[in-house]
Amino acid sequence: MPRTEKFTNPNIQHTQSFNNFAAHKLSLTMQNRSIIDHVKPEINAGRFMIKRVVGELVDVSATIFGDGHDYLRAVVQFKHAAEKDWTEVEMNELPNDFWEATFAVPKQGIYGYRIVSWVDHLLTWYRGFKKKQADGQAMGIELTIGGNFLTVLKKQSPKKDHKKLSEAIKALGQSDTEAAVAYVLGPEFGKLINDYPLRQYETTYDRDLRVKVGRLRERFSSWYELFPRSTSPDVNRAGTFKDVEQLLPRIHELGFNVLYMPPVHPVGRKNRKGRNNATTALENEPGSPWAIGAAEGGHKAILPELGDIADYKKLIKSAKSEYDIDVALDLAFQCAPDHPYIEAHPDWFIWRPDGTIMYAENPPKKYQDIVPINFETEDHAALWKELLSVVIYWCEAGVNIFRVDNPHTKPYRFWEFIIEETHKTYPDAIFLAEAFTRPAIMSELAKRGFQQSYTYFTWRNSAQEMKAYVIELTTTELADYMQANFWPNTPDILAYEMMGADANQFAKRLLLAATLSSSYGLYGPSYELMENRGNTNGKEEYYDSEKYTIRHYDWSYRNRITDIYERINRARNNHAALQQTRNVRFTDVSNENLLSYVKWDQNKTSFIWTIVNFDEHNTQAGYVGVPVDLLGEQGFRVRDLLTGATYWWNSNANYVELNPHQMPAHVFEITPA
Repeated sequence: MPRTEKFTNPNIQHTQSFNNFAAHKLSLTMQNRSIIDHVKPEINAGRFMIKRVVGELVDVSATIFGDGHDYLRAVVQFKHAAEKDWTEVEMNELPNDFWEATFAVPKQGIYGYRIVSWVDHLLTWYRGFKKKQADGQAMGIELTIGGNFLTVLKKQSPKKDHKKLSEAIKALGQSDTEAAVAYVLGPEFGKLINDYPLRQYETTYDRDLRVKVGRLRERFSSWYELFPRSTSPDVNRAGTFKDVEQLLPRIHELGFNVLYMPPVHPVGRKNRKGRNNATTALENEPGSPWAIGAAEGGHKAILPELGDIADYKKLIKSAKSEYDIDVALDLAFQCAPDHPYIEAHPDWFIWRPDGTIMYAENPPKKYQDIVPINFETEDHAALWKELLSVVIYWCEAGVNIFRVDNPHTKPYRFWEFIIEETHKTYPDAIFLAEAFTRPAIMSELAKRGFQQSYTYFTWRNSAQEMKAYVIELTTTELADYMQANFWPNTPDILAYEMMGADANQFAKRLLLAATLSSSYGLYGPSYELMENRGNTNGKEEYYDSEKYTIRHYDWSYRNRITDIYERINRARNNHAALQQTRNVRFTDVSNENLLSYVKWDQNKTSFIWTIVNFDEHNTQAGYVGVPVDLLGEQGFRVRDLLTGATYWWNSNANYVELNPHQMPAHVFEITPA
């Protein structure tokens, strides 16, 4: 009986255990002949999943090479989590040991994928055979070698293939050498070599690579934001959910498919903010909807002035069933000072030495009406469970899109937990990260599960800045897990570029957002009214912000901006090229004030060419180059989806002229000549 030794030094024990494991693994792989490296897509060595929507493709690539001169073959294997067997797709070998393959993800859920590569001695023999025969060498022994490889192949193949392989072995072993050689050089045998690889000394690259596949709206969405309390047609009262429901035909007519409203919960009374963020609210001022919680309830309650839960559910149902509009809930995990959580769970919050509760700050900004949740509480398990129950409560009410307020101020692992647990029961739920923060943080939130992300679009002003940013979003690994959502404005942000701006600027920013990203959104009433008055504090904020007051709009109002809403959203709804973000090519242009880019769908049946004039005051003109690898060399017709104008373009370079007072952009549908 072998002796068992007990190690008292934990470091020695760990080393011994590791060495045993390494030796075992080496014994399994020591004859593997191929190396698989630089696999894409792969996020943090497989720690995080890439993202796709139903029907999209996954392009997989790697550097694959072996020792010696033997030929390699490789496949990508993939399967849905509910499936038992792997499906394979052959990888194509390109110069410099670069291999690639593509597979589709036809249904929601999680797919695994991996790469398998091996030495194919039969393929090596076959290619060598053709070279030797062309050199005039005697082929008798080569035929015998090939027959031996086919015999090995037959042993590892299923019985259904034995007859075909036996016939091939017989053909190589026939007495008529010339006939045998002719058979090997013929198309039938070439197809057999391709269809029946001899798999030996396999290397499997498997780092738990996964794809999370969601519904189309994760990738393609057009958001319209409004404050429900400002929807009343009666100037003597605030708006309700029933008033919002009456606006659904308008929102649908304008072409939007997501209706987003700020938090619909009771608004705190303690430390309530007044007009223009005044620290003291006047009587009857409504306060900020993001100051959540009062005597009427907290995150699972409805502000009584808006209606009740039945009214909210009816709004959600009507929007979806009648107009295919998803109603998005603002998920803001923060509290007003009079939120019920504070009395029930005081240890979920931070208390100052003088006994007062700590309110939110982002120095020098102060948010006296908001109390942050203390995620470092020792009672964190109960806290996480309760906040998950908030999300599930609203999913049960019919909500399947959440715009998450300031997620970067909460732990990343918390959001991974929330999203993963929610998707177990509600796989259609979409989470948008409202995080205007540093790149690494925005990236981490996307990795942890957020399907959409706010971006720096708002602050990219020149054509060169915009081009560089979109290239970053679409050609780096960000494209595999972070879906950008471009917003020209929000209730919190009026960018400096938009302060004092005219209609041309509003039209330009709208068209950029809607054509560069497949998901975009805007704070609607303010945008179509072209509100451009900034706060006097020098910050990128609206003067007289709707965050702190109730407004009354003429919702029948139409102007140039609402016309563009309709036209560009119709184009987005009708053209698959505008329903994705990754496939974009910036083209050469002779004028730095113009930005020119072509987008296409994955089947290359839909092409949209957009040219934008970044000078909102003056007409700009120039020549745009044609990407012939995409569009061919025969010339084509372009039809402007904004104006209806049609032109015939050649395959070299074409002249464009854009007067921003008429339309600051062309959005061309491309059709072959």
